[in-house]
Amino acid sequence: MSFLIPAAFADAAAPAAAAGPAGTGFEWVFLIGFLVIFYLMIWRPQAKRAKEHKSLLGGLQKGDEVVTSGGIAGKVTKVTDDFVVIEVSDSVELKFQKAAIAATLPKGTLKAI
Repeated sequence: MSFLIPAAFADAAAPAAAAGPAGTGFEWVFLIGFLVIFYLMIWRPQAKRAKEHKSLLGGLQKGDEVVTSGGIAGKVTKVTDDFVVIEVSDSVELKFQKAAIAATLPKGTLKAI
């Protein structure tokens, strides 16, 4: 089995300590490039989505047609600080946390379904 693993011999002619650290500026370019990509692809879009969702929840009012994160569609009948009451059918109302609202629908969408 030793034929699969090549032998490594030390080279006495090449002192490794004398060379010093090579390319220290190049590592900084990679680090800064990685941080820029992280910011542009992950942090900025997520912050934008969070800002849009916060404005969506702040603008909820009675009569809006919404969809929850669980996929339940209904009409808002009551809005409080933390909760929203949604009418999903005639005389059937469900209470949800505001954070569970995923999107608003255009008026008349529920009747078209």
